[in-house]
Amino acid sequence: MDVRSERTLRSLQAALLALAKERPLEAITVSDIVAQADVNRSTFYQHYSDKETLLADALDAATEDAGARLPDIDAPLEEPPAALRHYLEHLEENAELYRRVLGPGGSAAVAARLRGRIHSIVLEAVARVGAPGFEGLPLDVVAAGIAGSALSVIEAWLARDPLPSADTATEWVWRVLIGPVGVWMPRADDDPKERACQNR
Repeated sequence: MDVRSERTLRSLQAALLALAKERPLEAITVSDIVAQADVNRSTFYQHYSDKETLLADALDAATEDAGARLPDIDAPLEEPPAALRHYLEHLEENAELYRRVLGPGGSAAVAARLRGRIHSIVLEAVARVGAPGFEGLPLDVVAAGIAGSALSVIEAWLARDPLPSADTATEWVWRVLIGPVGVWMPRADDDPKERACQNR
């Protein structure tokens, strides 16, 4: 992508983020976005078919700019990874915006993208270490269930007033991510047979 196109995308993304902090997505029009970005309407449609996709891209870019990302789970862990806490701190700092886009009347595209990201991470982890607690279920079904639950925890956290800390949210999300399938994340010194007996 050339520099000019990249600048235009960033301008559109920044414009929608600024507007979304002030009012619900359904109250924002393409005309509002292009006026805020100081581009013409045809420029918007050269890059985006709708404002929801623009918002999903804008939040992805903001997350990347903040150095916040959902962590890959590439090994058994006994505590939440720092990257998860950092990601939820980013949500905490932008709580009002995320409340708008993930709450009722929010953006289905943003929720779907976030759910997809969590699903991909969980699916890779389950495929790597197995899921004895869910024998007989397809791995993508297990991952979908855990991802949906984790996203629901994030939404429930953001809906609280006053908002609990990102540390609290990290603990909640982590327990949902590994709680139902703790057996698929054994410690290195665990005996799998003994652990299986304990979980009967």
